[in-house]
Amino acid sequence: MKRQRRGAFTLIELLVVIAIIAVLVGLLVPAVQKVREAANRMSCSNNLKQIGLAAHNHISSLGFMPSWAYDFAVAPAGNPLGAQRQGHAPLMSLLPYLEQENILKAMDLKLSVIDPRNWPAPWGTSISAGAKVKSFECPSSPSRVIDYGPYFVGLGLPNRGAFALGATDYFASRGIHGNFRTACAPATPAAPDDCGALGGKGVVDASGVLNIKPNISDIADGTSNTLLYIESAGRHQVYAGRTPIQPNTAGTPGWSLNAAFFDYNGAIRIRAFNNVLPQVADSGCKVINQTNGGGAGGYQPYSFHSGGINVVRCDGSVAFLNENVSGPTLGGMVSKAGGEVFSEN
Repeated sequence: MKRQRRGAFTLIELLVVIAIIAVLVGLLVPAVQKVREAANRMSCSNNLKQIGLAAHNHISSLGFMPSWAYDFAVAPAGNPLGAQRQGHAPLMSLLPYLEQENILKAMDLKLSVIDPRNWPAPWGTSISAGAKVKSFECPSSPSRVIDYGPYFVGLGLPNRGAFALGATDYFASRGIHGNFRTACAPATPAAPDDCGALGGKGVVDASGVLNIKPNISDIADGTSNTLLYIESAGRHQVYAGRTPIQPNTAGTPGWSLNAAFFDYNGAIRIRAFNNVLPQVADSGCKVINQTNGGGAGGYQPYSFHSGGINVVRCDGSVAFLNENVSGPTLGGMVSKAGGEVFSEN
């Protein structure tokens, strides 16, 4: 008897199998991406939880919260760049309460942030100024390198290469802009109550002891109703909606300096921008995820999560804030003693 040979797949059968596999992959990839983003969002939320706990431990140890920024009353001596009064960002003060005290041991908060003794090599002599802190970076944000070198070269300093600093996607809530209050949150009182939970820009004496010390007792609106730290992710790159603005080299509209936890100029001051190019300030009342830029005076709430951002309140609780939150509600959540009545829903 003649043995019957087993036939191979026909071309049509092979194409059908490939098409089925392609459909299954197409169905699977979005599901995997959703699971990954859910995990990233949870990790991001946990980062803010750690920052909130660190702020409360700071209060327990020292009796006050670090303000969103401060300047020295008298410029610390010995700075080769001259008399610099600029102090430090609040995240720097929280490092000891995030098990990152070693970073500060190679720095000196009694010296200005604009002092080579607090700068990383090869620009300065601090061995830890360029360190990264995992709790300050949201895993949903694009991977990036923070380099302040182009900025200082633009100021006339010799080019020494990369000025690498640790990134942050979280910044202190400074307050709301007067234009936003007028147009979108009229119930929120004018300054100083619009300064947010961390108060105005404090002043310290030469020994580094705060003269203005924000505290829980200042938050008349209630700690569960007042924002402490807010996501503003992705800088140096500036975004209009989800579109990265180009060009994005130093000095262009697509590049923003304030991207490091080392830098206090990244504080959040609520102001509305449109989410298309060219971006226009005070465009409507929608703020969240419109842009992570904003320029001098404060940056804007922004994340790479769908539908909103993570925030931590003054009581240490973390929430996901809907990007369509109303202007009056957002103003009420930022002010510490405005007496506004609002609902987050």
